Amino acid sequence: MPAGLPDPLPAGRARPDPVPAGRARPDPLPARRAAPARLARPTRDDLLAAAGRTIPDLVGPDLRVLFSGINPSLYSAATGHHFARPGNRFWPALHRSGFTDRQLHPSEQWELPAQGLGITNVVARATARADELSPAELIEGGKVLAELVARWRPQFLAVLGVTAYRTAFARPRAVIGRQPDTVAGVDVWVLPNPSGLNAHYTVDGLAAAFGDLRRAAGVGQDDTPVHHDAEM
Repeated sequence: MPAGLPDPLPAGRARPDPVPAGRARPDPLPARRAAPARLARPTRDDLLAAAGRTIPDLVGPDLRVLFSGINPSLYSAATGHHFARPGNRFWPALHRSGFTDRQLHPSEQWELPAQGLGITNVVARATARADELSPAELIEGGKVLAELVARWRPQFLAVLGVTAYRTAFARPRAVIGRQPDTVAGVDVWVLPNPSGLNAHYTVDGLAAAFGDLRRAAGVGQDDTPVHHDAEM
């Protein structure tokens, strides 16, 4: 591990849960673990049983960008894969913006740390919709996220959802793009929520917003579109 970076959490040690539910937030995923086989589509019962679950953070040393969703969907919690719900545009936007040379399936998330990319969430527990989270949960989740950022020191923290960012970090006037403030000394970039429920952005609009961050972070190839949809 490069000098100056904090040691990873000891095996079996859980980070604090951002919600007072008595559930420990899971340890990060090992960066070099082989990609699992793609799982069958979860059943309705699987999804219902996934409520309140957590999934591990995907982190490692020397990250260029740590992407933070708002919280896992039931589909993600059921499969163990970030941004796994059908209709979520994270993986297409990641590819179209030039972060990855092909569109990864959510089960291939294990490939990201080697490319300098990681994934976490503001709030760890899974819900059917992000609007089920209380402001208190988002604020507490912001504190836990700041601790994670301080530990791993990515070049950029990218929060996917401007409304959640405003609440979690007490920045009510924040807009999409690079932020004037930092989190734990790390530069912050707010991206649109890639959920299919976000009608303000098309996939191309998301890719353009992701591309601005990619160029700033010096990742991938400079082949992104320049068109932007309306900011939230």
